[in-house]
Amino acid sequence: MDATDTRAANARPLLEVTGLTMRFGNLAANDNVTFNVHRGEIVALIGPNGAGKTTCFNCVSGFLRPTAGRVVFDGIDITGMRPYHICRLGLTRTFQIVKTLGDMTVEENVMTGAFLRAPGKREAREVAAEVLELTGLLDKRAKPGRSLTIAERKRLEIARALATRPKLLMLDEAMAGLNPTEIKGAMDLCLRLREAGLTLVVVEHIMEAIMPISDRVIVLSSGEKIAEGTPEEVAANEDVIKAYLGEKYHAAS
Repeated sequence: MDATDTRAANARPLLEVTGLTMRFGNLAANDNVTFNVHRGEIVALIGPNGAGKTTCFNCVSGFLRPTAGRVVFDGIDITGMRPYHICRLGLTRTFQIVKTLGDMTVEENVMTGAFLRAPGKREAREVAAEVLELTGLLDKRAKPGRSLTIAERKRLEIARALATRPKLLMLDEAMAGLNPTEIKGAMDLCLRLREAGLTLVVVEHIMEAIMPISDRVIVLSSGEKIAEGTPEEVAANEDVIKAYLGEKYHAAS
């Protein structure tokens, strides 16, 4: 790739979602949703329960084939592609309900992600050590997954995803159920990941946590995108206040 091609690739959005629609019978969980994510951004995807956030994640990451629309990642059309193919291209995600492998150690849990690219155990263990240090779990490496707290399990879910060496990481409510200290730690981790060159798309309900660390915010309501902009723009948007944030949050912000 020459210098011109490199500049064009860097200017192009890393993720392009166009007209994404997902219907379950007569129910449109996503209806003509369009947005882009650029390299190095933290983009928040917010909205009330049932807004279609997780369905959008599932369509982008390959766990659902959208009824209509197009998903392009790093210049490649990944619409309807299998999740493991999408992960190999560099897009991975976590889940609302963590899937810790309880009988395996923390290190072994992370190694399962590393094996996507690592040719053997030694290389996978090296990747696991690096990721566990980044996520603050290195001292837990020999403990069984079932022994972790909920906050630690959420970090382990992130660590396992990071071990696949993604370009874009999608986090689905990684801060839910955490106390204020743990939430602050999760916020700091997101910022460190961005500083390390990772792009993040984050579904979150804790506005006091996600708004300060986001570059842009996309708001879904009843399956449709109703707003997009900086956190300040979204917090002042009357449609968003009415559908989700409420006057109390707007006044506080």
